[in-house]
Amino acid sequence: MAGTPLSVRIPEETKKKMKEVDIDWSEYIRTAIEDKIRESRRKKVADSMDAIREKTKYGAFDSAKSIREDRDAR
Repeated sequence: MAGTPLSVRIPEETKKKMKEVDIDWSEYIRTAIEDKIRESRRKKVADSMDAIREKTKYGAFDSAKSIREDRDAR
C-alpha cells in the first residue's frame, strides 16, 4: 500500500509492550484512523440533519408513521 508516512511519538514503555503483542500495528492504526473518519463524517451528517429538522415546521419526523398513514388512506 502506497501512502504518506505518519510518525507518532509514544513512550518507550508503550513501544516495548507493543513488541510483546502479535499485532500488525500499521494496519491497526490505518483501520482506526479510517474508522474515526467515518464516525466523524456520520456525526457531521447527523448533526446537519438535526439542524435542518429543527428548522422545519414539524420538527421530528417519523417516516414509518407517515408511510403507515399513507397506506391506510388507500
